[in-house]
Amino acid sequence: MEVITAKTAGFCPGVRRAVEIVYEQAEKNRNRQIYTYGPIIHNDIVVKDLEEKGVKVLHSEEELEALSEGIVIIRSHGVPKRICDRLEQKGLTCVDATCGFVKKIHNIVQKESRKGKEIIIIGNAAHPEVEGIKGWVEGKVTILESAEEAKEFRTEPDAEICIVSQTTFNYNKFKDIVEIIEKIGYHISVLNTICNATKERQDEAQRIAGQVDAMIVIGDKKSSNTQKLFEISKKACNNTYYIQTLDDLNLNQLGSAERVGITAGASTPNKIIEEVQKMSDLTFEQMLEESFKTIHNGEVVDGVVIDVKPDEIILNIGYKADGIITRSEYTNEANADLTTMVSVGDPMTVKVLKVNDGEGQVLLTYKRLAAEKGNERLREAFENKEVL
Repeated sequence: MEVITAKTAGFCPGVRRAVEIVYEQAEKNRNRQIYTYGPIIHNDIVVKDLEEKGVKVLHSEEELEALSEGIVIIRSHGVPKRICDRLEQKGLTCVDATCGFVKKIHNIVQKESRKGKEIIIIGNAAHPEVEGIKGWVEGKVTILESAEEAKEFRTEPDAEICIVSQTTFNYNKFKDIVEIIEKIGYHISVLNTICNATKERQDEAQRIAGQVDAMIVIGDKKSSNTQKLFEISKKACNNTYYIQTLDDLNLNQLGSAERVGITAGASTPNKIIEEVQKMSDLTFEQMLEESFKTIHNGEVVDGVVIDVKPDEIILNIGYKADGIITRSEYTNEANADLTTMVSVGDPMTVKVLKVNDGEGQVLLTYKRLAAEKGNERLREAFENKEVL
């Protein structure tokens, strides 16, 4: 098994800086309450760890209004200008952990909108970064997330438009949307504000996904940039799996893969990535073998039918190899067609005849176990003087 891990996987500089700021503030100000306006990053594990250290998350402007003291840290995604203004008005200590790339967009849209330009933000309207960018526009603003929305966009024919992007947006989708707006005929200026780290991460994910049998994308389900990595990887490799931690990974899905790729979103801690990387030291085959139960000759086991042929039945019995029941071990009818007697998905209790038949297969019997159960029932009836 070969495991290829993306060099760009994990914390980007902006996220790393934001997380470090919160930990530093919590350490330096143990006698003061620390707040973040919104989760500092989109990763529940990091947020919960900070909560255990006493850092509280403000989820709304109403919660902010209720504060009279404490230190408020602006999340990495940034916030609308009105939030910064309100923090200043209330006299609260404010520490700005906004990503530098995001802060640059705030300055751009504020400056360009003051010139009278309309602003188009290409991104997810519900994402806090986009909400923050919108809050720095001093004029007309439109948010577009898809080609369909772009085709429906209309404004004044002589309007001057400045286009920016959410930093974690899919680069190819960004280009497609810009091309559509250009074809409509508006006078536009385009600023590709997708951060370098995002573009490099997406390019590497696409390249690796095209080289492997299975792809693992690690990140919080709320992480926009991780969702984009999953979309890109899925297009290049159909066997792409989105997980938050190693516990979410179904090893059965990867057991036959010869090459596995790993990438992670910008808000994924290195510790989680390293846990998944350890799979390269312990092969999937070994991990699968350890995760399966052991069985012995003569043991009675439960299984589920996963394939049926006219002369044999294949069962998943929770072992590293599937079990086989031949026609003669299922029925006394020499020419019976098993496909007319058993269906995929049927549960079945069987007895192990041989764990390894020389070809790595487990031989099972249904008929003999049924006979044994029948004999046992006769014995019980005889002892109990019961008439059957």
